[in-house]
Amino acid sequence: MNKKVIIGFIAIIVIAIGLGGYFLLNHKTNEIENNLDVNENNEIEDNTTSTSYGKTLVVYYSATGSTKKVAEEIAENLNADLFEIVPEDIYTSEDLNYGNSNSRVSKEHDDETLRNVKLKTTKVDNWESYDTVLIGYPIWWGVAAWPVDTFVKENSFVGKTVIPFCTSVSSGLGQSGELLKSEANGGNWLEGHRFSSRPSDADILSFIDSIKSK
Repeated sequence: MNKKVIIGFIAIIVIAIGLGGYFLLNHKTNEIENNLDVNENNEIEDNTTSTSYGKTLVVYYSATGSTKKVAEEIAENLNADLFEIVPEDIYTSEDLNYGNSNSRVSKEHDDETLRNVKLKTTKVDNWESYDTVLIGYPIWWGVAAWPVDTFVKENSFVGKTVIPFCTSVSSGLGQSGELLKSEANGGNWLEGHRFSSRPSDADILSFIDSIKSK
């Protein structure tokens, strides 16, 4: 084999090695860039789904439907879950006749020992996963309707932010939120909000905006 053939053969080997290294380096570079793109996209998705109040649950008791309407609209706008407090013995319209001293609520008002209302259930699926709990109720004689007391006493609110809200024909929120807080096992209880028995959508959205802005 002459000298020119040997030199040509060596040149071909060098070029092949160089091209192989180039393609290998280019592949690694593209792989790194693709991984960076995936990581950046994941960070953006996480930021868009996070909220200051975390996973939220709206718990409510509604005797006539007013509180239910408010609770459902709040849950829809906050992308929150709903849980309805339901007594084992449902309150009828006759039970809710405040003008009748012999009605169920009147007797329970006069005798606090009758206010231990049993519920169909006090257990919420995945309760531990909720960071924020809104609790809605009608006002009965200046306090939260007593079925709510049963729910509050049976659950631990440790590590949760709690926001009460109520519906009422004329009464304000009063000390209802503070009284529930005193019965609860822990929780960071914030100032509550009172709605009329027939609140406008604007009133409800204003309350929702106030939550989102905190």
